[in-house]
Amino acid sequence: IDLLGHSWGGFLAMAYASRYSQHISHLLIMDSAAPAFKDTIFLFDDVFPEGVERQKALTFADDLGDQAASDASLREYLAMLCYSPEKRDYFVSNLSRSVFKKDVNQAVVSDVNRFDLNPEIRKFRFPVLVITGRYDMNVAPLVAYKIHQAIAGSRFAVFERSGHLPFYEEPEGFVREVEQFLK
Repeated sequence: IDLLGHSWGGFLAMAYASRYSQHISHLLIMDSAAPAFKDTIFLFDDVFPEGVERQKALTFADDLGDQAASDASLREYLAMLCYSPEKRDYFVSNLSRSVFKKDVNQAVVSDVNRFDLNPEIRKFRFPVLVITGRYDMNVAPLVAYKIHQAIAGSRFAVFERSGHLPFYEEPEGFVREVEQFLK
């Protein structure tokens, strides 16, 4: 299969490819968590301190089940994912509440630290494309670059006008890069 994983899905795709490499034709890892989650670099605090502060202020009410606080916290987080203010505003205003499942995210966060995929990704012998948005605050581009360096022969693509969502912010370039890779 040709397997693409984005964000948490990138970590999951690397784990799958580590376990079932015989099934992988091409692997695409986009704005992925680091192969050892502890090595993931988040830039929110450094770039959006006011947004992080607003999000933290909502945490107590959110934890008590206040849906309005939960929605506001999610909007605050999503607003920090895009490079383009226009794309960000459209994305945040049109996103369904059902896209983010807090319980699923918490389960992933609590489990992911058990794994270190660094030794495994060095064994990949199929084509790998590592993609990052230049302005990804959710996973610093350095994380993608280190993944690329660890996988011999991998390709590295940086989307210069994107944050965490290059497929959304630069769709034409994204499609072009993926099509070239898969040829």
